[in-house]
Amino acid sequence: MRAVVQRVKSSTVTVDNQVIGKIENGFNVLLGISKDDTIEDAKYLKDKIINLRVFEDENGKLNKSLKEVGGELLIVSQFTLYGDCRKGRRPNFMQALGGEESEKLYEKFVNLCREDLGKVETGKFGAEMLVDIKNDGPVTLMIDSKKNF
Repeated sequence: MRAVVQRVKSSTVTVDNQVIGKIENGFNVLLGISKDDTIEDAKYLKDKIINLRVFEDENGKLNKSLKEVGGELLIVSQFTLYGDCRKGRRPNFMQALGGEESEKLYEKFVNLCREDLGKVETGKFGAEMLVDIKNDGPVTLMIDSKKNF
């Protein structure tokens, strides 16, 4: 399971000209799921994301987590995070998990996050989405549950 985590001042996701997810101070998470991922990957990633210490404390140091600052989370499914661009010019998406299995694991991840945080918004799985991200810092991190990077 992979995530691109961006600290944001605000973020929205729009489907068919309608805003379906909106947060203020927190993280926008673009989430990719591979064929090898399980609920254990979802648990690992959830714990890592909500406890990342990338919010400023009273001394201006990045010492506080999303959970500590009462931040919000917007999770958007993003199968293209498993696009392999090493050969040729067209990405290979063979490692991305698709369809119903992927949607179930995505929903489990979202529910795990909701158990620990107040506000968790989402995009619409499998839909064409317009994502507006007001990156704060900018702070952008990539996390892989298999620790490939």
